[in-house]
Amino acid sequence: MNPLLTILGPTACGKTHIAVEVAYRLGGEIISADSRQVFRGMDIGTGKDLGEYRVHNTDIPCLLTDIRQPGYEYSAGEFYRDFWQAFDGIQQRKHVPIMCGGTGFYIESVLKQYPFALVPENPELREKLSEQTDQQLAQLLQTYVKLHNHTDTESRQRLVRAIEIQEYQRTHPFQKRTDFRYIVFGIAYPRQTVMQRIRQRLEQRLQQGMITEVQTLIDGGVSHERLMRYGLEYRYVTLYLLNRLTYADMVEQLNIAIRQFAKRQMTWFRRMERNGTHIQWIDHSIGFEDKISTITDAYNQFCSQQMQ
Repeated sequence: MNPLLTILGPTACGKTHIAVEVAYRLGGEIISADSRQVFRGMDIGTGKDLGEYRVHNTDIPCLLTDIRQPGYEYSAGEFYRDFWQAFDGIQQRKHVPIMCGGTGFYIESVLKQYPFALVPENPELREKLSEQTDQQLAQLLQTYVKLHNHTDTESRQRLVRAIEIQEYQRTHPFQKRTDFRYIVFGIAYPRQTVMQRIRQRLEQRLQQGMITEVQTLIDGGVSHERLMRYGLEYRYVTLYLLNRLTYADMVEQLNIAIRQFAKRQMTWFRRMERNGTHIQWIDHSIGFEDKISTITDAYNQFCSQQMQ
């Protein structure tokens, strides 16, 4: 089985461009790990960059994009199941699976094979737990042998979900895939560079017709409320179309929001590292070709070590 190659990083760091070239060199297929790229018709705002998937006169497959209608409530559990289906298909084709994206929650659920991604909600249990205080919930959670996440006690919602997961596992034992191996690379730039790249990309997306894209989604029946829940581009452009923001305010507020989002992404990735995920950060100062060579050489070496 070919190990999974993961390329992660914050928004506007050029992950897609690098992943496509790596896929071409290794004979790989890309699995998108982006919570919004799963939706059809949401191309510009989510940065699908569809044109980048053709390099050297070759089309690089990208799975888990355009698999749901906009407005659909797509969950981490669905991504988890969809990922493994895509992963197994790539293995059957004897290609290299490459997961690329910036949704840390999705990426971590796969790498750590968290069982919570598959656990459905239990309305009856939630109703029962609603009668207990946060302290009582925390004490109840501590009665379980294993916690699925170290942040389970940070909010009531997390406490309830953690208990729900533990109760589910009592009757549904979870077995991790023992043949799963992975290597992770991170793409990032200094803060000032990231800010510049975010601003430039935002301007490009506006020129490419991002406002028209959002209006088309609205005309197609996606509610303003739902679009705003997708956040960032869809939230602020929707507010502009509702005349709640001027164009200048929309651009400025969106630019700030994307910067904050990129910071949160890096915070998540750093937390992944603290929790045991080894991320090989690619030197931002080296050229594109050197970045590609660094990743492909390290992946090939990793594969050789796994075979020994």
